[in-house]
Amino acid sequence: MRKINILSNVSNVRIDKFLAEEINIISRSKIKESIILKNVKVNGKNVKPSFKISSGEIINIDLPSGETSLLKPEKINFQVIHEDNDIIVVNKPSNLVVHPGSGNKSGTLVNGLVYHFKKLSKINGQIRPGIVHRLDKNTTGIMIIAKNDFSHQFISHQFEKRTVSKKYVALVWGLVKEDFGKIETSIIRDNKKRTLFKTGKNGRAALTEFKVLDRFENLTFLELKPKTGRTHQIRVHMSSIGHPIFADVDYGGGIKKAKEFQPKISNYLIKLLKEINRQALHAVSISFIHPKTKMRELFSVPIPYDISKIISKLRLENESFE
Repeated sequence: MRKINILSNVSNVRIDKFLAEEINIISRSKIKESIILKNVKVNGKNVKPSFKISSGEIINIDLPSGETSLLKPEKINFQVIHEDNDIIVVNKPSNLVVHPGSGNKSGTLVNGLVYHFKKLSKINGQIRPGIVHRLDKNTTGIMIIAKNDFSHQFISHQFEKRTVSKKYVALVWGLVKEDFGKIETSIIRDNKKRTLFKTGKNGRAALTEFKVLDRFENLTFLELKPKTGRTHQIRVHMSSIGHPIFADVDYGGGIKKAKEFQPKISNYLIKLLKEINRQALHAVSISFIHPKTKMRELFSVPIPYDISKIISKLRLENESFE
């Protein structure tokens, strides 16, 4: 048997539903089966699939050996911007999955972490050592990695209490009229496309604040602050208000969107889409209380070249019309 450990960061959510979203190396039916067979424990106790978990509880899952394999260290390219005895702060590039899952048994950030670092927290078991929070495969930017279990729990608690301040930038379709605003709609899994999400009733509460940084002829450059940490939150929220993220094919921001414009404009936008070839979303900074010093730390990374290049072109285009 192989063990997976997960530290819960939500409350009042069914354990089978929570694990279905958190674990993607096994199917939802196998998760439920594992719970019924008493291979899932919460704080060391057996539970039913309908059991509602609380934040801070440790979930232990025993899987048959064939369901997952030992993590292989690999020399993965990513930038370390800070390291001390308790945490690592990295700048994740695009086209890099954070941890192994279905279809991604290797070549992940975690494979790189175990190659480069001897000490990582063990709370999340073999599959996700050190991983406190995640970014999507093609979202770039800043991430905190925990070196030990105390640091992992200390920072996870801050995520739960929403005292971690995260800032993103994104290029979105259309002209966002309000200079400032917030999107507060629940997010649920898409029943038709199980790897995606949507807004809807009976979902998990989600809040995203935004500020306009620049407006162009057909696009807007935004600063975004997610106050909750739902999967694909910013991407779902922006799509839900009619401003999907530029080049986000999964949520309506790809070539089909560009083809809604007049041919000349459409061709120009398609060229820009091909230059970036991934959602124009970047985690630019994060602020939290350090587990050892108990001081608030702020780490930031520059906007990557693919996004900044497009922004520069759009600004030059704006100037030509002035």
